[in-house]
Amino acid sequence: MSEKKIKVLKIEPGQAPQVKEIQNDLASLQAEVGGLIECISFPNGCVAVCNEEGKLNGMPPNRRLGADIICGPFFICDTTRNGNFTSLGKSKIAEYSQLFADIPEFTGLEPELDPELDPGFTFMGFRF
Repeated sequence: MSEKKIKVLKIEPGQAPQVKEIQNDLASLQAEVGGLIECISFPNGCVAVCNEEGKLNGMPPNRRLGADIICGPFFICDTTRNGNFTSLGKSKIAEYSQLFADIPEFTGLEPELDPELDPGFTFMGFRF
C-alpha cells in the first residue's frame, strides 16, 4: 500500500533544496512540478520527478543532471519495489541535498537549452 503523504526533497530554480511533505496522488504530484510528470531514476531506487515538458514550456533552467538540464521545479523521492513513490529517509535527504546544493547560473546559451536543437525524426525509405 502506498503512503498518502510522502517526504520529498523539492528543488526550485535558483533556490536551495528543501524538505517538504506532499500528497502522494497524481494531481498533487503534477502540481508540484507544474504539469505532466516524468521520472528520472537514480541507481539507489530514488527518482527525480520533473515536468515532462519543462523545456518545451519555457520553464527556467534549474539543475544539471548528467548530460542534461532539468527545467522547472522537481523533487526527489524514494520508490518501492513495485514502483510506488515513498518518503526519503534522512540519509538520502542528506545525500541529495548535497548533490543539488550548488545553484548554477545558466546563460541561456547552453546547447541543452538551444531551441534550434529540437529533437526530430528522419524517415528513410529503402527499395528492395
